[in-house]
Amino acid sequence: MAGVDDPDERDARFLRRSFEVARRAMTHGNHPFGAVLVDGSGNVLLEAENGYMPLHDGTAHAERLLATKACTTLDAATLRQATMYSSAEPCAMCAGAIYWAGIGRLVYGLSEHRLGQLTGNHPENPTLNLPCREVFASGQRPTEVVGPLLEDEAAALHEGVWRK
Repeated sequence: MAGVDDPDERDARFLRRSFEVARRAMTHGNHPFGAVLVDGSGNVLLEAENGYMPLHDGTAHAERLLATKACTTLDAATLRQATMYSSAEPCAMCAGAIYWAGIGRLVYGLSEHRLGQLTGNHPENPTLNLPCREVFASGQRPTEVVGPLLEDEAAALHEGVWRK
């Protein structure tokens, strides 16, 4: 039986928190994406929801916003030991931001491939076909990646969102 400190249970718990942040983003008129940054001891450091509205900012992805706040408010040692939990696999832009911020680990719910199936060719989310692992693999320092995880739960956040 998994205990409180079980890594899989911990990942599931914080990933579900990113889903809560994604739901909150929708209540603010944004797309259902959320991200949570947790330190090596299991303390939540930051949360960010998608910020597309009101400016229609296509770069205001939850992961990019969180990475920017993280690297401007936290020290490098903390970031190396931190995990970002993301409701969906970070796009190439967000993976780059995670890399440049120095965040050491990523756990995501919905894969980019499945997100693309859900969004189709929606003009507000022209999903890239570039997995985050490929972005991280091209870097000079490692970024551990776990995902997709709880993918059906993550996909449920997008039900009915991307219909024109």
